[in-house]
Amino acid sequence: MTGEFDAAIEGFLYWMQVEKHSSKHTIDAYGRDLRNFAEWAARTGRGNPSDIGGTDVSDYLVFLDEQGRAPSTRTRHRTSLRRLFQFRIQEGHQQVDPTARVRAPGAGSPLPTVLSQNQVERLLIEPLKDATPLGLRDAAMIELLYATGLRVSELTGLDLVQIQRMHGLIQVRGKGDKERVVPVGDRAVVLLGEYVQRSRPALDKTGRSAALFLGRNGTRLTRQAFWVRMRRHAVAAGIPGKVSPHVLRHSFATHLLQHGADLRAVQAMLGHADITTTEIYTHVASERLKRVHASAHPRGGNKSRSRHRDDT
Repeated sequence: MTGEFDAAIEGFLYWMQVEKHSSKHTIDAYGRDLRNFAEWAARTGRGNPSDIGGTDVSDYLVFLDEQGRAPSTRTRHRTSLRRLFQFRIQEGHQQVDPTARVRAPGAGSPLPTVLSQNQVERLLIEPLKDATPLGLRDAAMIELLYATGLRVSELTGLDLVQIQRMHGLIQVRGKGDKERVVPVGDRAVVLLGEYVQRSRPALDKTGRSAALFLGRNGTRLTRQAFWVRMRRHAVAAGIPGKVSPHVLRHSFATHLLQHGADLRAVQAMLGHADITTTEIYTHVASERLKRVHASAHPRGGNKSRSRHRDDT
């Protein structure tokens, strides 16, 4: 790796740590991706970041493909490069982002698992059949998860004071200690209020817990315990597959886009640093629309072809 590239990468990683407050895991991941690219670029005679063009980025992604790297890995490398060059433009070190016209290598990459809106409705109703403090707690958590698209760590990390101050909006501290404000639907607000008034006092053994969502023993509910409870409700509701909190986050984003939400707004609500991460949900929404068209349109999919054969 050349001195120019090394200095550029170290400056970017320092900015991520000091200015963006990114986690050590995120910084290490970006560092590995960027150093791998820099070593490849040096072997091809591109020793300075300013010398990199769109063709170089495309060639590198092809190189990764030839090495057998998965599409998701290649997409991550592209995102790392994009963040580096956007930082350099921001700092005035160069004028053109060579990644701007390079499409993410999404072909063949698995799309996120998403529930249908009917499945979500069944999942939301199921916990309310359990007439215990835990049933109402689970209903409030699942409703809030679908209403906001929170990560499960963000959900279980909520404190009671955050809900007491909520007026249709919730302030969340996400990855890299970054804060964002997310709207909360009326139904979630109502269920949260019922949980706080009726169920939480029965779970708060000491009366001093700051956590919003509590387990049987009165301590903050863990991510793992919530996953188990949610999976149990999904099975009871007759929903196939592994239904996890992240599947509900995927469903939140996809359903918003299906109903006309702006991609940038969805990015902000999810807390994605780069919009390319959010763009995957546009592909999910498009695939669902194709399936609906194929099954419902008179000339959609195999149905139209079979009719054509019958008519002839």
